[in-house]
Amino acid sequence: MTTTEAQTAIEQARTALGIELGSTRIKAVLIGEDHAPLASGSHEWENRYENGIWTYPLQEVWSGLQNAFQALRAEVQARYGIPLRTVGAMGFSAMMHGYLAFDAAGDLLVPFRTWRNTITGPAAAELTERFQFNIPQRWSIAHLYQAILNDEPHVPHIHRLTTLAGYVHWKLTGQNVLGIGEASGMFPIDSARNDYDNRMMSAFDALLAQRGIAWTLRDILPAVRLAGEPAGTLTEAGARLLDPSGELQAGIPLCPPEGDAGTGMVATNSVAPRTGNVSAGTSVFAMIVLEQPLSKVYPEIDLVTTPTGKPVAMVHSNNCTSDLNAWVALFQEFAQVMGIEISESKLYETLYRLALTGEADAGGLLAYNYVSGEHITHIEAGRPLFVRTPESRFTLANFMRTHLFASLGALKLGMDILLQQEGAQLDRIFGHGGFFKTPEVGQRMMAAALGVPVSVLSTAGEGGAWGMALLAAYRQQRAQGESLEAYLTGRVFAGQNALTVAPDPADVAGFAAFMERYKRGLAIEQTAGEALK
Repeated sequence: MTTTEAQTAIEQARTALGIELGSTRIKAVLIGEDHAPLASGSHEWENRYENGIWTYPLQEVWSGLQNAFQALRAEVQARYGIPLRTVGAMGFSAMMHGYLAFDAAGDLLVPFRTWRNTITGPAAAELTERFQFNIPQRWSIAHLYQAILNDEPHVPHIHRLTTLAGYVHWKLTGQNVLGIGEASGMFPIDSARNDYDNRMMSAFDALLAQRGIAWTLRDILPAVRLAGEPAGTLTEAGARLLDPSGELQAGIPLCPPEGDAGTGMVATNSVAPRTGNVSAGTSVFAMIVLEQPLSKVYPEIDLVTTPTGKPVAMVHSNNCTSDLNAWVALFQEFAQVMGIEISESKLYETLYRLALTGEADAGGLLAYNYVSGEHITHIEAGRPLFVRTPESRFTLANFMRTHLFASLGALKLGMDILLQQEGAQLDRIFGHGGFFKTPEVGQRMMAAALGVPVSVLSTAGEGGAWGMALLAAYRQQRAQGESLEAYLTGRVFAGQNALTVAPDPADVAGFAAFMERYKRGLAIEQTAGEALK
């Protein structure tokens, strides 16, 4: 698209805007009719650990959204010389799960509890047994039931329970709805009906009645919407929330809000059976669209859906690159102390590429990247650790390779169940997220872990915000009756090239050797959490 064509598209609102609230960054991406990004803006933020809870203050949600949108608008003005006053459609996504409970007046009852919290073990275990369906600790229903088990005084006053994406959408449109993929991380979905599972809802409502709680689950959960369905429009109050300058116009149609899992599927064209993707950043999760149900319930595997309601097996690890990033920051501090000027991006690329020169098994070194607890390995309290024996080969290359391997350790344990025990089939798996930013390195590590080729698209760097913009664009085209799968394959990804890295046998063997150490050493991590409160 030429500059003139882009200007015309922006002025005539032949565009779509996607904004995603990730764990460390809020990103906005504006796309044109060819689905290519026209401009972007972002805002860095970070969760807090307060009173035993991982949280984000809601005022930071809005200041971050405003900053990201302002940065996007400034780029539009600088690049195309015109103001951004409206778009054709827009949508919001965010990190999934968590707990945002509001009373009838719309006031937050307790601080936002994010997906990162591992404080719902008893609730998750009881609901999994009762439903015969895996309920992970980070799911909204687990947080709700744990609050009930704890006799928390706010519970009787709950009028609305939602996720971060649902909260933003509600404040901007007045509509209490969720896309089905995001809803599937709140409560189990019946894919035959594309709605919450009635049997499980009735079972939960029976628990509420036993405790004398007046509301039912359907009273407080958002309504479920499929990709492409209407989900309200931007109100005047919503426009001012997003853009206090007053330039953004109300009336923009919104698509259903989705989670980062759903936008990852869309951004990698992984919404059809036998396709999969893996998102690796602060956390890491891999998703495979299933052809048939799993043979039994696995606590390591979540069952969610695509944005159109197809069942998806998801392996989610709470921890991925946070500890690795901390080590890189330490090396950057050392460089500064030594008077060496090096950019952060150059440092990351140098250290990541150095890992490729390390020994296949990382020289006998071991690390655990658990900044928070890890449900796959049943570790309740995270304590980042680096461990070696006197015989380990302690080199910088092996050190970096170890931390890249450790970022995928928990994921590997879950994926072995899915690929080996259940025999789930994959035609392709796409990678996206910060772990893949340095070309080839993240792909080689992931291919070694999963034993399958890993592809990265040229658009992978745009991430979930771009995926959300595609869902907003699909909302505009849905009237034509085209399925999301056909829309993505035929219009968005047709002709796109992907860089694919196949598993190297030496890397696969080396990762397997590392994993044997990893499994044996979990007792060290468990003890660290108990000893260092």
